[in-house]
Amino acid sequence: MAEPVPDQDIREQALQVDRSFIIQAPAGSGKTGLLIKRYLRLLALVDAPEEIIAITFTRKAAAEMQGRILQALNSVSVDRASASAHEQETRQLATAALKRNNEKGWDIIHNPGRLRIQTIDSLCASLTRQMPLLAQLGSQPEIIEDALPLYEQAAMHTLAELESGEGWSDAIANLVFHLDNDLPRIKKLIVDMLLKRDQWMPYVLQQHDRLDMEQALRRLVEAQLTLIKKKFPQEQEQACVELLRYTAENLKKLKPEHPLVCCQTLTAFPGTMVNDLPVWQALKELLLTRQNSWRKRLDVNGGFPAATEKQIDNATSEHRQTMKLKMQGLLQELQDIDGLQAVIEGIGILPAASYTDAEWRIVNALCDLLRLAAAQLNLLFAERNQMDFIGIAEKAVLALGSDEAPTELARHLDYQLQHLLVDEFQDVSMSQARLIKALTREWSLDDGRTLFLVGDPMQSIYRFREADVSIFIRTFHAGFLGHVPLQALKLSVNFRSQQALIAWVNDAFKTLFPVRDDLIAGAVSYSDSKAFDRSTTNDNVTVYPLYGRAFNDEADKVSTIVGDIQRAHPADSIAILVRGRTHLREIVPALRERGLRFQALDIERLGMRPAIQDLLALTRAWLYP
Repeated sequence: MAEPVPDQDIREQALQVDRSFIIQAPAGSGKTGLLIKRYLRLLALVDAPEEIIAITFTRKAAAEMQGRILQALNSVSVDRASASAHEQETRQLATAALKRNNEKGWDIIHNPGRLRIQTIDSLCASLTRQMPLLAQLGSQPEIIEDALPLYEQAAMHTLAELESGEGWSDAIANLVFHLDNDLPRIKKLIVDMLLKRDQWMPYVLQQHDRLDMEQALRRLVEAQLTLIKKKFPQEQEQACVELLRYTAENLKKLKPEHPLVCCQTLTAFPGTMVNDLPVWQALKELLLTRQNSWRKRLDVNGGFPAATEKQIDNATSEHRQTMKLKMQGLLQELQDIDGLQAVIEGIGILPAASYTDAEWRIVNALCDLLRLAAAQLNLLFAERNQMDFIGIAEKAVLALGSDEAPTELARHLDYQLQHLLVDEFQDVSMSQARLIKALTREWSLDDGRTLFLVGDPMQSIYRFREADVSIFIRTFHAGFLGHVPLQALKLSVNFRSQQALIAWVNDAFKTLFPVRDDLIAGAVSYSDSKAFDRSTTNDNVTVYPLYGRAFNDEADKVSTIVGDIQRAHPADSIAILVRGRTHLREIVPALRERGLRFQALDIERLGMRPAIQDLLALTRAWLYP
């Protein structure tokens, strides 16, 4: 009897075709297979295969998905036997789909083009082709993967308007003056913003209200303070209060402008309201250095006068020594808490929750500048008949019209489209998310149409294409995308790796990911996997520590390991993953000298960069040069 899959009930639930789902599925959990099963079940119910659209992110993935569906249908037609329970279930679903195919005369096997399985980029392109005028396009532009040269040219054209005398030249002049006439830096900032313009364009195009923006800042600060306070150990709170008050008292005469001085009358640990931010900033000053490492030196400049130092307070030498020892003990205990240093460091980048008049003038000037930069980029796109992924997705949304005024194309799609399936949903960008919302905005509860989103936020690798993993996190927690209610499910079983390897990965990665999902920073917590294969070996993971820049020693060790594997398992494939381009330049020549031939791919090329707080960082870059 086949061993049951521990999360089988969740997998069966995900095949309920009268409901919409968002599913978090870790590596090796068979999420694409699950999506294919749902597709086959839907195929047995619809009136035409075009009523189902399945989208993913690469042509290879779309071709593989279509191939697996056709393979399942073909396996039924030739009466091929199935072995595993998974294959048997797929076969049953394919049998029902093939029966529907025969009833309706679709002839899918000979007309596979009727299966609407495509990349999200090809879907966008097809929409703009159907409504070129509404999409504000003439002939269909060439989609370019690397638009950086055009971003840079648009930035230069924008700065050239400084001398034009047009209305916007004052905005550019204000920013240039604010940033000390550093034109290369301003150019880079414009390029960085154009790279993610789908995140800010909807807001700068409309009238921006100061009170609304300050309210958003307050929500941002308070949400982040809530996360920080949850991380901070309650048993150390009173010690922090006492030490903050002690250092504030010592510094009020020596350095009255010091951030710690605000804590002179502190009686309780800070809360999570925006008014508590100065105390949190003082706490960061107490615990961390300017380089954001744990404080080690405790001296009078930080509020800890030596026992023998000239009196600046009424404390006895014994009390001074006692407080210094208490601070050292606190630091020692806090250093042992995983991730605490990082969240305390994050206090330093939290913005003030209101703008000064001077800052608000800069915000207005920045909005004018960004509108101009986006317009310059659109001119370049039009001149070259080219467009980037963000642009083509935005034009596709335009082709569908608005909520108040949907286009004929939108009405046609609304009539035809009954089921939308999205693979690798963790890799959607802001503009692509808006497209999915536009495709489903006319759907209503219980009208029979369904949305199926599947992905793994821990595997988000498309940041180089401005994918935003926080979209998955927010959708998963909210249970909605646009107006469509979604049930959130999590798969946990890994079919790909053995138990010992899964256990090692769980233990190792749990310390690298945040404890909980961070909706503000777009950081995802780690979810444990369970191995379906319970067999174990003693060499699933082996660590060979080498210290310093020992390139030759590293190359020798890797060569030995690869040689041993090739002799023992000549048919096995081997991957060598390095940390970045610098490491490639260091180790690749040494490996090739030893006769190894391989294709090297670094982590940065794969797009696996850590999430950064883009909005906060960019705000600070403009306001606080």
